[in-house]
Amino acid sequence: MVLMQDYDAIVERVVRDVLTRLGQERQQTSGPGCSESACAVCVNCGKCVEKVPEAVEKIKNAGAARISSSLGAAPVGSGIAPLIDHTLLKPDASQADIDKLCAEAREFTFASVCVNPCNVRRASSLLEGTQVKVCSVTGFPLGANKKEIKAYETRKAMLDGAREIDMVMNVGAMKSGDYKLVEQDMRDVKETCGRNVITKVILETALLTDDEKIKACEIAKTSGMDFVKTSTGFGPGGATVDDIRLMRGVVGAKMGVKASGGIRDAETAARMVEAGATRIGASASVKIVGG
Repeated sequence: MVLMQDYDAIVERVVRDVLTRLGQERQQTSGPGCSESACAVCVNCGKCVEKVPEAVEKIKNAGAARISSSLGAAPVGSGIAPLIDHTLLKPDASQADIDKLCAEAREFTFASVCVNPCNVRRASSLLEGTQVKVCSVTGFPLGANKKEIKAYETRKAMLDGAREIDMVMNVGAMKSGDYKLVEQDMRDVKETCGRNVITKVILETALLTDDEKIKACEIAKTSGMDFVKTSTGFGPGGATVDDIRLMRGVVGAKMGVKASGGIRDAETAARMVEAGATRIGASASVKIVGG
């Protein structure tokens, strides 16, 4: 299991590139980004934490426990790979597609592959002996299954080799204000997973008001979920920077936030990490790590 301190180090590498870009933008708009006494001309040294104070708040939101000011910046792609759930949830995904997904995950050492339950056993076999986890989905994509069915589906995925579960929240119950059902739905899945399987709850943020997003995050935190996640990819919208920032503000620094839906390039992924995401769900993972 990847620990939060590991995420801190990964996030730190990714956001260095963002910090450097902030320094470039500041110089373009208001003269040298660094203090005149420290450096007459910004040479893009990467020490923006020291010399561009407004960058600090942005990086605090990313969840990093410490911020480095060492020279240089790792490319976004190479730093972000361990945060990516390499995802293939299309209904027409073939066995050959799953084989390719797993081969790419092995090559780039993504955090996990995220597949439908029927493909978990195959993916688990292909990734045996690697650091890449297999993630499966529960109650996908509507979240409208009964909680007992979600718990059973979770248990079966675990038996097939899943070590991460992305469950879909009961969106209708949330919209109805039935918070007791929403919480029990999450608790049943979390209790089924125990301590050794990471649980993420998909809120489908495009269907929620800001107040509902806040309440859903509060319930997820109370229920013991490990992550809150934005979207299934099948809803009316995907991840937004504003939603990631809002979710991070509610769950705090110790809980994971997964941005998923519509993330197709390194720049978008970096913005999500800057806003507070500690995991990225994407089908365009290879393009993202390629910069």
